[in-house]
Amino acid sequence: MGGALVPLVTGIFLSFCVEQLLRPRLALGDRHAKAYAVHAGLWLLLFAFGLALWQRPYFASGLNVAGLLVIVLVSNAKFATLREPFLLSDFRFFKALLLHPRLYLPFFGVLPAIVCALAFVVFCFVAVQLEPSLLRQTGRSTFAFFCLAIAATGAAFLWLGTRIPGPITFDPVLDLKAFGILGSFVRYWQAEQASSPKDVATTLPNAFRLGPVTTEASNLPNIVAVQCESFFDVRRVYSDINPDVLKNFDALIKSSNRAGRLNVAAWGANTVRTEFAFLSGLPPSALGVHQFNPYRKLARHGVPTIASELKKHGYRTVCVHPFAAGFYDRDVVFPAMGFDEFIDVAAFSHADLSGPYVSDLAVAEKVAELCANATEPLFMFVITMENHGPLHQERIADGDEQRLYLTAPPKGFDELTIYLRHLQHTDAMLGKLHTMLSGLEHPGWLCAYGDHVPILPSVYSSSGFADGNTDYLIIGPVGHGAAVQRDLPPEELSMCLLRVAGFGDKKQNH
Repeated sequence: MGGALVPLVTGIFLSFCVEQLLRPRLALGDRHAKAYAVHAGLWLLLFAFGLALWQRPYFASGLNVAGLLVIVLVSNAKFATLREPFLLSDFRFFKALLLHPRLYLPFFGVLPAIVCALAFVVFCFVAVQLEPSLLRQTGRSTFAFFCLAIAATGAAFLWLGTRIPGPITFDPVLDLKAFGILGSFVRYWQAEQASSPKDVATTLPNAFRLGPVTTEASNLPNIVAVQCESFFDVRRVYSDINPDVLKNFDALIKSSNRAGRLNVAAWGANTVRTEFAFLSGLPPSALGVHQFNPYRKLARHGVPTIASELKKHGYRTVCVHPFAAGFYDRDVVFPAMGFDEFIDVAAFSHADLSGPYVSDLAVAEKVAELCANATEPLFMFVITMENHGPLHQERIADGDEQRLYLTAPPKGFDELTIYLRHLQHTDAMLGKLHTMLSGLEHPGWLCAYGDHVPILPSVYSSSGFADGNTDYLIIGPVGHGAAVQRDLPPEELSMCLLRVAGFGDKKQNH
């Protein structure tokens, strides 16, 4: 058995070496002492499992190193684009990668993914062929005892490391530096076990608490809230953009009831963080560990939302999202949050595409159709897709640069050009929606906001841009008041929308 200890010890040493490839870089001295025990304990448990399954210690150790290396590489790719390391809740995206590879694989790199896959296959074949079975060499009872001894040692290390652990901040970068990648997984898992999503969901407050609505149901205005994918005033990054790109947005801002920056908690992705904050009216701090992906466990237990509140007052609540209904488990989560109907990509055709996704103008047509056929007041929550990356997978068309810029853009701005092409369609959608809502018998309200800034790493790098805030506006019937400029977090935007639309809360009414 002495020969099996060499790959075991070597593997643990290599695992700490692999961790040093992480970005941001980990300083071993900054880590909590017990985090080393957690790391070693997990390693030993995984090694014991792999050894029991494959009977080959070098192979089991190599699999551990390879698995950790993949996590580190994925984490680095995520940090480079989203400014956040890999989290425990991100493991669900390995399944999403298989179902929607275009959303994820290009950011990791297709060639690196192929090379890693081939290297892994070759390693598995060579290791299994060349390394003899330890079970055959030692006998069943000795082999079983050895595996159990390693597992017991790993469990003991893990127990010691998780007893009275260091404090967790829910700042992913700080927690990564304090606990290491494996230790941060364990601490976030502990936090999930300590705060049952069902218990958290049942204790979350209703952020809306609307007072009695005196208006007859038949006279209630339609309310359309549009979460525009990757939408923000990009002129904050690069000013030499043709004003026509955002001409409707500019006009709406001038006549809107409320407008300003939206202080979102996501950069480049993690749409559901902004989305859930808007729908629930709750800040991330109220969710604890569930703030990183509220739809993963928390929201499916039912949470009070703007939809469930308006439903009590006679509204039919509809979500329009031109993508797969099962993405982020929205098909399960949205009924639990008070939506009567979920309209997904199946309601659109191939002719509705602009690039790889359904166009924003096609979404506007769908919303107009629903409003025209409505027999009761509607609250529609719209989640667009057209601006979704990876933008570098698309190509610039002839005339794009001349049409979208005042002067030729710098070299390396191709992704910005593609983004502007789609952004102009978003702008047209906003104009169309406002015109449609204003023309109804009972003019409706439009709220539009961006979920996060787009992924434009080279553009941000060259311009030094570091402001992840997006933009929002609320606009209703003409004559409802002058625009008020105010920056908001997304959890306050939905209540702001209801107030300017005439729904006071109970506290105000008293």
